[in-house]
Amino acid sequence: MTQITKDMTVGDILDANRETAPFFLEMGMHCLGCPASRGETVEEACAVHGVDADELVKRINEFLAK
Repeated sequence: MTQITKDMTVGDILDANRETAPFFLEMGMHCLGCPASRGETVEEACAVHGVDADELVKRINEFLAK
């Protein structure tokens, strides 16, 4: 996975790279294994947790680029 977008599901991102989990945990998504959270898009998850989706996507993409 070279780049993520906010319309990708949390599950797809985690399946592609488990090392992204801390980014979701930091925003309060502590139930990463449950079907509901895995099926949410990044944008939906951020809306629920009051996080800026664009900023999260930027941070994860910066991490993946390393």
